[in-house]
Amino acid sequence: MSQPSIIAIFDLGKTNKKLFLFDKRYEVVEERTRPFPEIADEGGFPCDDIHAISNWVREELDQLVHDPKWKLAAFNCCAYGASFVHIDAGGKILAPLYNYLKPYPEALQHELYDAYEGQMTFARKTASPILGNLNSGLQLYYLKEEKAELFKKIHTSLHLPQYMSYLVSGRLCSDITSIGCHTALWNFTLNRYHEWLYKEGIAGKLAPIFPSDQLMNCNWEGKSLLCGAGLHDSSAALIPYLSGFKEPFVLVSTGTWCISLNPFNQSRLTAEELKDDCLCYMEYRGKPVKASRLFSGYEHEKQINRVEAIINSMTAHERSHHDVINGSRRKRIARGSGTTVQEVNHLLRQYSQMRKMFKQMGKGNMMRKLAGMRFS
Repeated sequence: MSQPSIIAIFDLGKTNKKLFLFDKRYEVVEERTRPFPEIADEGGFPCDDIHAISNWVREELDQLVHDPKWKLAAFNCCAYGASFVHIDAGGKILAPLYNYLKPYPEALQHELYDAYEGQMTFARKTASPILGNLNSGLQLYYLKEEKAELFKKIHTSLHLPQYMSYLVSGRLCSDITSIGCHTALWNFTLNRYHEWLYKEGIAGKLAPIFPSDQLMNCNWEGKSLLCGAGLHDSSAALIPYLSGFKEPFVLVSTGTWCISLNPFNQSRLTAEELKDDCLCYMEYRGKPVKASRLFSGYEHEKQINRVEAIINSMTAHERSHHDVINGSRRKRIARGSGTTVQEVNHLLRQYSQMRKMFKQMGKGNMMRKLAGMRFS
């Protein structure tokens, strides 16, 4: 009996790292998730562990090509944006996978924009708000200006999905979906790299662009394999809808970021839209996609951590009998959790309201109210 062919897709989000195995009908036959604790860059700021993630990808591929249950036919990777992996001529990683949340030096940022027609003109040409390290091109400018020795050693800077593709194919390439997502690299007006990359000597660090809808023939552990160039995750989410729907639509992509993507709005971004955190992505065929973003996934994670800290600062008795938590106890809990008394009060009120609601449901009041509703 022949082995069923599968496609391995690594989905590397800011929060979750997953591997999906698809069959020839593009149905998921297996899903694997791997948590990766953050490490710190040389300045102590948290960042993803690119070495651990790379080793995981290698290990999973090794296992798949030797698994008698499957025949691994193809590989691709989608990953979050603003994520450069800097390598030397031999492919050695030279720097951490810097976190796009890391504060960017304001003076350096202004220096760049002032040299290229000012912030708003720069933002409109690159179709992105001013976002510091989220504009991944500015990460390269920072290395050039502040870490010159490291910058000189860099042979190629690859966005995270293209680095994973390089691990498998051995081919250095860039991808338009990664280049076109709030990077400050692409001039959307002229549909080419922005001139600042050439004037600042940065363009030479970028690999040639490989078509997003084509595959490379490669070899892994002696087995032939087709390999994609990698895609930006939100842009990748558009592909099945663009290929399957004829009517206009807006796609809402959720995760660390919640992003609404409208591939049918071709109007140029206005200054007001840019101030409201609207931007353009690039779909796999090289066409702009107007979008808006909300950092709700990250905010949700922060709020969960805050609630956990408050609860962990309570004694076991207080957690079981919240009525005993008086003013002095609330001050102690706030100090222990690194929050405010107001935040502790808010959580306790929410808890009391939730308990009341569940009591009503348990008595059947809720069901009676629902049964008595009239629906037009």
